[in-house]
Amino acid sequence: MSPDASSAARDGRLAALLPAELIPLFDERFVGSCTLFEEYVHRLALRVVRSTGIDAAARQPGTRGEIAVRAGLDAARAEVTVGWLLATLALTGRAARAGDGRFHIPSALPDLEPEEVAREQERHDPSALASYRMADLAAAAYPSVLRGTASGEAALFAPERIGAWFEYFSNDNVIYAISNRIGAIAAERALHGDGGAVLELGGGLGSGTAAVLERLADAGRLPAVRSYRLTEIAPSFLRRAQRRLAGRFPGVPLSFGRLDMDRPFGEAEVEAGTFALVYGVNTLHVARDLEFTLAEVRRALAPGGALVLSECVRPFPDRPVYIEFLFNLLEAFRAPRLVEPWRPNGGFLTPEQWTAALEACGFRAVTVYPDIARIREVCPAFVVAAITATAA
Repeated sequence: MSPDASSAARDGRLAALLPAELIPLFDERFVGSCTLFEEYVHRLALRVVRSTGIDAAARQPGTRGEIAVRAGLDAARAEVTVGWLLATLALTGRAARAGDGRFHIPSALPDLEPEEVAREQERHDPSALASYRMADLAAAAYPSVLRGTASGEAALFAPERIGAWFEYFSNDNVIYAISNRIGAIAAERALHGDGGAVLELGGGLGSGTAAVLERLADAGRLPAVRSYRLTEIAPSFLRRAQRRLAGRFPGVPLSFGRLDMDRPFGEAEVEAGTFALVYGVNTLHVARDLEFTLAEVRRALAPGGALVLSECVRPFPDRPVYIEFLFNLLEAFRAPRLVEPWRPNGGFLTPEQWTAALEACGFRAVTVYPDIARIREVCPAFVVAAITATAA
């Protein structure tokens, strides 16, 4: 969150728009960490723009594609990311963005040290430094990825990076944990009183699973989970999740399996019409074909079953979200199949786009928790929510 977000939280405007149960999550520890991390990402973006020649290429106005070509970058890989970097600089007035989508950097960019922000974060709350380490890894990979000499997937998911991801996707990381906490509340509410089977998509390293099951345990509802199947595409993540969760919830029939959400779920032995709840944390926005994946989710759900997605949500169309700095290197994130009007870009979607996507794919009773459409007018950097929908 930017300084205006922190101010809104302090003067009570944000608290007035949040459900009471969420207010304790948005304390100064979280808000201050988000404010600092957004500034850290901005300073890394400045460095990337300079080191890749984007700043010189944008001295004359141009589209993101034109500027990428002028900078000698791989246009196919760089266009979306160059646009994101320039849009991020435009938020602070260091780049200009015209209504026709052309960008311009009118003057030399400052050399602001990210390291001083990291030191301030360490004093404020060192738990968030896991996000900083991931941002550093991404920043180091930007030049080679944008020039087409390396892939973002190889750079970010090399075996030696797994430990950094483990720390990032953790409930101990105050910046990331908020998605798990909000999602857990929404999932517990969406699981009907008589319970049923749960399917988690893109379970990663298991922190989202742990948050949901802890929430259900606190509510005395663990017996409502007749089975819980955690799925993940990356075998290394899946193995870690299984080790992490083994024995923690002895009353829950947990199972683990590989699932590619871009393929028919039946290939992963997911039977149609069997799940009361399908759950995912920061997962479905990377579906290559969101329409296809949502159809597979509908087939997996029992009649009246619920889909709960805890997602980073874009508050306004075309507004960059700072955490995208990490994931814009990944082709699956930046270049999915586009569907107008609800899938106009890769990455994160707005509340309205999620609602339109789910309704177009046969879901009903779509809700966004908390209500970002109201919150963004006071706090435009508020980007976390759970989207719940029911299978028609």
